[in-house]
Amino acid sequence: MKKMKYIQAAILAGTLAMAGSAYAHEGHEHGVSFETPKDGATLDHTFKVEMEVEGMKVHKAGDPVEGTGHFHIIVDGDCVKQGTAVVKDATHMHYGKGQTETFISLKSGSHTLSLQFADGHHISYGKDWCETIHVTVK
Repeated sequence: MKKMKYIQAAILAGTLAMAGSAYAHEGHEHGVSFETPKDGATLDHTFKVEMEVEGMKVHKAGDPVEGTGHFHIIVDGDCVKQGTAVVKDATHMHYGKGQTETFISLKSGSHTLSLQFADGHHISYGKDWCETIHVTVK
């Protein structure tokens, strides 16, 4: 009987730990998020993007400063693996001046936007510092 209670307590503790991790990942304690647009939005060809971070500060690219980074938007691509440099090409937009808002123009259709936070050398902080949304452009 004691063994069963121990197992139940361990399961409950694990469940609570996972719930806490999910809560943090949703941007409540740390992470990045799109203030605008929201997931599922239908947008004009050119639209405004507002980016937010909790748990770190926005800082321009250059020398890495602990606890800081800058935004990257990846169009129709995934989050960048932690420790990997965010490439610079047509689908990986860099906001290395510390910008927190921009305007983007996309072709009509369905798109994903991944907001990735990275350090001063563009090295990704990984999935915990990335959010992906889906939008439709008219």
